[in-house]
Amino acid sequence: MTLSFPVFSAGMVLSLSLIMAIGPQNAHVLRMGLQRQHLWLTVAVCALADIVLIALGVLGLAQLGGLSDKLQGALIGAGVLFLGVYGWQAFQRFRSAAPRSADGQPLAPPPTSRKQAVLSALAFSWLNPHAWLDTAVLIGTASLAYGPASEVFGLGAATGSVIWFTVLGAAAFWMGRRLNSLHLWRLLDGLVALMMWGTAAWLLASLF
Repeated sequence: MTLSFPVFSAGMVLSLSLIMAIGPQNAHVLRMGLQRQHLWLTVAVCALADIVLIALGVLGLAQLGGLSDKLQGALIGAGVLFLGVYGWQAFQRFRSAAPRSADGQPLAPPPTSRKQAVLSALAFSWLNPHAWLDTAVLIGTASLAYGPASEVFGLGAATGSVIWFTVLGAAAFWMGRRLNSLHLWRLLDGLVALMMWGTAAWLLASLF
């Protein structure tokens, strides 16, 4: 595989343009940063999950013509269920008053285990149909235009994903240290609930 900088750059730019929109995956990274819980583990898992999807698209799905209708329908169904449940959980956190200690001080959310952090990051990456469409399908299909250099294109796309999640993680870490506020967490939970339900509704509409 000969590294071609223009092809590599094209893959990186496409990956960044697709991933920069604030979606469920990015919102989850921000929330973990505000709570200061397993942020860099979450960043690493999200980046690796994206790399797997990009590799699957460039090396496999693109040559197969994308996802089959049945597989895409099953993926959308699983995504709608996951987004609906997580949106409800976020809405419950938003509407609930912040728990307080005996002296009236607000309590931080309960700690998240490393296993929970990994599983949550994987769920946001692999149960989100948008992630499959953006990475495995769109990037995989775009790589076909570069023929033998498609792997270089995929490498650039994977690099773009790593850069984005590293930058997002740094921003979340900065906000978590300076904006450590339960009110901010509640606001983010409200936005996450609306985002999850809006995405789920859009996915459901796409089935009809």
